Amino acid sequence: MQQNVEEAGMSVLEYRNVSKSFGEGARREDVLADINLAVEPGEFVAVVGFSGSGKSTLMNLAAGLERPSAGEMLFKGEPVTEPDPARALVFQSYSLMPWLTVHGNIKLAVDSLFGSESKADREARISKYIDMVGLSHARDRRPAELSGGMRQRVSVARALAMNPEMLLLDEPLSALDALTRSKLQDEFAAICEQEKKTIVLITNDVDEAILLADRIIPLTPGPEATLGPEFAVDLPRPRERSALNHSETFKTLRGDITRYLMETGIEAKAATAGGRTLPDVTPLHALPNAYRKAAEPTTPRPDRFLEFSQLHKVYPTPKGPLTVVEDFELKLEKGEFVTLIGHSGCGKSTVLTMAAGLNEISKGAIVLDGKHVVDADPERAVVFQSPSLFPWLTAKENVAVGVDRVYPRASRSERQDVVEYYLERVGLADAMDKPASELSNGMQQRVGIARAFALSPKLLLLDEPFGMLDSLTRWELQEVLMEVWSRTQVTAICVTHDVDEAILLADRCIMMTNGPRATIGNIMNVNLPRPRTRKALLEHPDYYAYREELLEFLEAYEGGKDPTKPLAKHAEAATGEKPEKEAA
Repeated sequence: MQQNVEEAGMSVLEYRNVSKSFGEGARREDVLADINLAVEPGEFVAVVGFSGSGKSTLMNLAAGLERPSAGEMLFKGEPVTEPDPARALVFQSYSLMPWLTVHGNIKLAVDSLFGSESKADREARISKYIDMVGLSHARDRRPAELSGGMRQRVSVARALAMNPEMLLLDEPLSALDALTRSKLQDEFAAICEQEKKTIVLITNDVDEAILLADRIIPLTPGPEATLGPEFAVDLPRPRERSALNHSETFKTLRGDITRYLMETGIEAKAATAGGRTLPDVTPLHALPNAYRKAAEPTTPRPDRFLEFSQLHKVYPTPKGPLTVVEDFELKLEKGEFVTLIGHSGCGKSTVLTMAAGLNEISKGAIVLDGKHVVDADPERAVVFQSPSLFPWLTAKENVAVGVDRVYPRASRSERQDVVEYYLERVGLADAMDKPASELSNGMQQRVGIARAFALSPKLLLLDEPFGMLDSLTRWELQEVLMEVWSRTQVTAICVTHDVDEAILLADRCIMMTNGPRATIGNIMNVNLPRPRTRKALLEHPDYYAYREELLEFLEAYEGGKDPTKPLAKHAEAATGEKPEKEAA
């Protein structure tokens, strides 16, 4: 049938002046407005947009799960009125039957569509796609026994086994961690090339869109979201990340799409600061030693404001002691921002939780401003991947919990000013009085960031603070973090899997080797001007060289490998001095 569509010069899928709204009267919500799009046979189209812009609604219309409020949806020239196996949809969530095995989940779909085939033919079809997604070893496991990435492989295999004419992919990889996501992107690109399907992908990841698509179309922020200008991806296939990093076409395309998204989304809705100023109040940990009950004097050495000395973490196991982190040695200046990057299991979060006083040090020491880190203290504020808010308290009340403890000499109104100042800085001026339970994940993480800064900590510790958020929300909060950090200049450490995030935030990127016995493999100085923005970095001539250095390191350690030769071009001793920041 696809051949007939091609011969007739007909698009496989068409949106013709499509609009979609929900509700009536005062409660009516206009989600999409005047959507026009034609997808050609064999084409891979990626739609990129922000959370809440209507991307899933756009996909549900194509799948026949929703009907347009205006305009029409056509599949091979015929109106789309209901779901059809010819248009297979893969959701962000895995939607698997938990009581069935990998084989059973795929068999359920195959039997419903190909019941007239012989049992041997159906079994061959099932096995083909289980093998294609690399799950032969797990065919008899149930979803609860699979990782998130493996579950999504099952969903993809099930969709392909239905032999659809078109694949509709609704952010199929966004719920996965960065490293699993990159691996599945590569596998998915190979599968798509092999199957030659017509595909529409919804994503919030610009790099994912460039890696996979023939055309990229932004969806403007809602309400009444519509499609923006198209970007053709003129890059040869197969596309490899390391090769793309050297491609001027890739750099230009990436920059153009990023600028468009920043200008139409992040910058358009960036909150403007009000008239609040930060009151002149002193936090508990800055009061005299009699108040702090400190046993050690403040260090006069700003180049050793924070020092990790021969740090080890050992856990007891039934098979004997397991050394997770070994001989971690690092010195930070006051006001320095460093990022820790490495593969899963390399001990990044372990180092961070020891610095926070939440994880006992097995050997060695961590010294902050002349005082040994022993247990948790408000002078070390932590922002976790999950915001950890009290859901029944408002945003303002969640921040005030810490502020009331840290500013014992401040008046009630001064403490309130501190709370409101930082909530305003992170763009929550209009949501301060909303309960945390009514806030989106991105807004909750803003509250977590405001709470951390409001403590006026000596050390800010960030454990993959944006890891659970979509790429575009992550961009926005990175900008928020940089803006607030530039005002406070607090010493900060951020754990991340994201190469671009590591470069954007850091004065130095600390690269960790694989665990167990993980340690510092290399350190990269990031001599890029501050204040930083994503748009400015993409235009800096050195940016992609830094990116390549981190990618090379991670590639060398991928899959548990342990290279013996140093890779980084700008490696320095872990105890070396931090480079001077380049002037803006």
